[in-house]
Amino acid sequence: MKRKFFVLALISLVILSICAACAKAEQGAPGSKVVNIGYFPNLTHMATIVALEEGYFTEAFGEDITINTKTVSNGGLFMEAMATKSIDVGTVGPGPVLNFYVRDPNYHIISGAVNGGAVLIASEDSNVNELADLDRKRVAIPGIGGTQDIMLRKALKDVGLKPTANGGTVEMFAAAPADTATLFIQKSLDAAAIPEPWGYILETQANGKLLLDWESFAWGKESPNTVVAASKNFLENDKLVKAYLTAHVKAVEFIEQNPEESQNLVIKHIKELTGKEINKAEVAFKRLKVTTSVNDEVIQEMADISKEAGYIPSSDIEGLIQLDQLKFIEGK
Repeated sequence: MKRKFFVLALISLVILSICAACAKAEQGAPGSKVVNIGYFPNLTHMATIVALEEGYFTEAFGEDITINTKTVSNGGLFMEAMATKSIDVGTVGPGPVLNFYVRDPNYHIISGAVNGGAVLIASEDSNVNELADLDRKRVAIPGIGGTQDIMLRKALKDVGLKPTANGGTVEMFAAAPADTATLFIQKSLDAAAIPEPWGYILETQANGKLLLDWESFAWGKESPNTVVAASKNFLENDKLVKAYLTAHVKAVEFIEQNPEESQNLVIKHIKELTGKEINKAEVAFKRLKVTTSVNDEVIQEMADISKEAGYIPSSDIEGLIQLDQLKFIEGK
């Protein structure tokens, strides 16, 4: 009996040793960390894409940091991933960030990324020629409560319309941007409020017509389409925050100085992720502006619209935007 107990104990010890070794291997070398970066396969996330393609994140974080990436199709999924800690930091629309922040102030905007970059496209059979024609029509948005949702609500309000969910006549339908061309061809949609390059694809591959360009959709050139968001846990490590923002700022500067090369990098990256070919997308690239600036007045107005829609109980977003680290890096 003692011998049997000894053998069982020895086997258990070996198994525990193997498990410990596996756990150590998964965690990496002592002192190393993992950073989970999230983004969308859209042009409006080009700062993140360029930083990945050019190795800026790897350079800034150093060899001791393991970088994981996660792509999602809308801001709600991004914030849910951040809430479950599968995303620590990344680019997302300000709408979902502020919606989550009001209920749980553990998420913050730490930089701008892209202004503009979203358009409103009508299908050729919709008989929609101007914004007011969306009355009793079906319009796609990437996600309920997302940035294009809020932008569309503002545009509709300007012409006296509102969504069916709030007693109006415009049906808002959530659909992944990469799927909208198929829905246009199937005549399942009348229009789409959509980020680039998918708006350009609707025009060129699904006979869509441009209803509102990025300069006239919602807040126009001041529309903060994409920002850098980070969880509170991530922000507690100043070294990691500095590394991310250093790479982000470098990517923004690279895009500004090398627009054609940046376009090629982004087109290649999106094709690898989605299988969608984007040809001659210069028009789409001209519909956005990379930036690190954050327009807090517009984001506050977004919060007010989100509250009116019933997405959040309050539009108080004081403390949401934290730019101290960014200003330090940029020397401001």
